[in-house]
Amino acid sequence: MPRPIRSRPRRSLPGWAVSFAATVALCLGGSAASHGQETILSAPVQSALEGDPLLTYADLVDLALSSEVVVNAEIRKAVRLKPEEAPGLPAGRARLYIEARTLALLVGPDIAESIRFLADVPLDARGKPPKLGKAKVLVLAHDVPARPGELQLVAPDAMLSVTPGREATLRAILTEAARPDAPPAITALREVLHVSGNLAGEGETQLFLATATGAPVSISVLRRPGQPPSWGVSFTEIVDSAARPPLPATLAWYRLACGLPQRLPERANISATLADRRIAAEDYARVLADLGPCTHKRTAP
Repeated sequence: MPRPIRSRPRRSLPGWAVSFAATVALCLGGSAASHGQETILSAPVQSALEGDPLLTYADLVDLALSSEVVVNAEIRKAVRLKPEEAPGLPAGRARLYIEARTLALLVGPDIAESIRFLADVPLDARGKPPKLGKAKVLVLAHDVPARPGELQLVAPDAMLSVTPGREATLRAILTEAARPDAPPAITALREVLHVSGNLAGEGETQLFLATATGAPVSISVLRRPGQPPSWGVSFTEIVDSAARPPLPATLAWYRLACGLPQRLPERANISATLADRRIAAEDYARVLADLGPCTHKRTAP
């Protein structure tokens, strides 16, 4: 005869953990209401924890630039909260209280060897959350003020599986972003101007960009007779005709590919003649084509 299945009593959190859960649950609930988030570990991230690298470079930059703390950690405990401890939890999800051991701090202030945070995870077909014990994860988060070791994830999918390539990419992003001359965020395309040269097929198109920091950014597109147009970007006050396009998978590439509008605004094209305006639009389209798309695969904001 089959052996009877014995139900296990659900583990309860200690009092301090319940208090922490309630505090961060309010943050999770508020974020869910305002951004439409559903889960800390969305289905793509759950696959990523099984070794499937789904996130793009742009996805990783989005998460990294939003984070005060980035930690490589090993999950030691994952306890499912009771319904009354998880207000605002969407259907089909479980809210987990997670304790993890810090393996490496990629960025942020010194933190404790043990970290704690909440994660909403999808339930499987049996209504069970995934087993995360000893999983190695990258945690992208904010510090919880006056609570050492307690973190709040920056986005629903900000707990990622650890792969050598992903960790190396995050380290490179964080290193670039920390530099004093790091490329700033693009906020607008201010002006585009094409000036024809003396020879047929000769000319230069200049693009002037507005940035979040006010730092100057410009793009120059050069046309020479019998040669394909060439272009480059300058992150200084000097409009450099010898500048080059940014390398792929760099912060400079991300700022342009993800910050430039997909169409040239008419008001920004201040070229003098209709012919010059047409060439300016062609040169802008060439810049976008050479950069390639800013691809995102994340389902959460």
